[in-house]
Amino acid sequence: MANIKSAKKRILVAEKNHEKNVAVKSTVKTAVKKVDAAVAAGDKAQAQANLHDAEVELKKATSKGVINKSASSRKVSRLAKAVNAMA
Repeated sequence: MANIKSAKKRILVAEKNHEKNVAVKSTVKTAVKKVDAAVAAGDKAQAQANLHDAEVELKKATSKGVINKSASSRKVSRLAKAVNAMA
């Protein structure tokens, strides 16, 4: 455990940031799962709606620095490809 006041503060700040990051990542994962579920069910309209929501969540996470820009773009691209491949 840290003895210096600034080190103690950094521990508290790091914990708070960790909790925020976990919450954002969880939201992103849920949005991506909804798109995957709609694709698996064959519901194109729902998949497109969920794709838009997932894209918004991924962009938010990217702007907050939780997810790398390239990783976010890659996820959006793969989801869009899956939705567009539906008949």
